[in-house]
Amino acid sequence: MSGITGQLPAAHTSDPCEPQRASAAAWQSGNPHVRPVRRPLINWHVQHDRFQTRGQRAADWLRNGMGSWTFIAAFLAVMGVWMIVNVVYLAWDPYPFILLNLALSMIAGLQGAILLIAAKRQDALAAALAQHDYETNMAAKREIEELMMLNRLQLKALDGLRTAACGPASESTSPEHD
Repeated sequence: MSGITGQLPAAHTSDPCEPQRASAAAWQSGNPHVRPVRRPLINWHVQHDRFQTRGQRAADWLRNGMGSWTFIAAFLAVMGVWMIVNVVYLAWDPYPFILLNLALSMIAGLQGAILLIAAKRQDALAAALAQHDYETNMAAKREIEELMMLNRLQLKALDGLRTAACGPASESTSPEHD
């Protein structure tokens, strides 16, 4: 059998453990096609959160806060109180509420910038997570290929044991493994 592990002894050798020894030797020899799987074993989100700057954490906190019903309710309450106080009591910003409009315009400008910063960070986060997913998938693929190779070796060893114990099988009873 040529392929993943190179040439292995025929299945009908006198030593039924030879294929397993060859497989172990290929594994330990550093054969590039047979190697231990090095799957990323980290929680990616925890690892990412450790390296956030104070500004990045603030942008995420503001984005999460501004995108909530609590923020909307508090914002409407502050605007309502502002209007009631200025119409009924103090009148330091009378009816067209020019100062309130200025404050709202500044808040809208800042919110836009903060949301753009957060969106840009979210795009970078999604790209890094996609890379991590790709690496995890490639590690899983290597592990599956290795398990398939070990399965083929075990089937060859079983064929060798059956042949040694019972003699060659006839065409009708011999299943094809490859």
